[in-house]
Amino acid sequence: MVVVWFEQAAANLPAGNDWLAACEQERLAGMRFPKRRADWRLGRWTAKHAVAAYLKLDCSPPALAALEIRPAASGAPQVFIEDVPAAVSISLSHRGDVAACAIAPSGAMLGCDLELVEPRSDAFLGDYLTLEEQHLVAQVPAADRSRVANLIWSAKECALKALAMGLRLDPRSAVVTFTDGLSGSNHNSASPMAVIPQPQAPTWHPLRVVCAARQNFEGWWQQTDCFLRTMVAFPTSEPPLIMTRN
Repeated sequence: MVVVWFEQAAANLPAGNDWLAACEQERLAGMRFPKRRADWRLGRWTAKHAVAAYLKLDCSPPALAALEIRPAASGAPQVFIEDVPAAVSISLSHRGDVAACAIAPSGAMLGCDLELVEPRSDAFLGDYLTLEEQHLVAQVPAADRSRVANLIWSAKECALKALAMGLRLDPRSAVVTFTDGLSGSNHNSASPMAVIPQPQAPTWHPLRVVCAARQNFEGWWQQTDCFLRTMVAFPTSEPPLIMTRN
């Protein structure tokens, strides 16, 4: 299966909202907080351009307004074109002034996450990481712990999105493991950093998320600058294709 990754920055957003469907404009008007409004607009702009590029559609404001991103009962995003469900699955994420959309064929279970490499407290690790994952973070050199901790958390977020559960499911029920892309060794190896490669953009590195009594996922991660990009999918996908559109 092919998964496509599409990003847009806040600087790409137009001032007006004529590219939003009428009901989307109503929803936006009901948001009280400026940051929430800005994040939501950027997510919708990114998703609509991703779908338009993926399906080779026009991306003029009227065409984008006919392409609506609606939340399912679970909260997961669904795509409709002129009120007809589109043959795609999408997952959204945003961090800072950048939003990402992963897109795959209809029916795929898909989750993506865009994360900054930033410090995480011991309390955070205890709330969201298993004891084994906490041990892995503790074993790596101090300078790399933020990257590894955020990478594990990001992979969990992807799996919870793919399951359409979010934080309704305990993140510690999703266990993240990594392979080095060569030997297939997992993080139970005696040398953790030997199996979590240093980032070499634009390489995608493999990962796996095992979800207790639920669907397990294969996925990929990549780091460029301070951003981690992470995704999981079922059926299993090739490394995501980075797509751009002016």
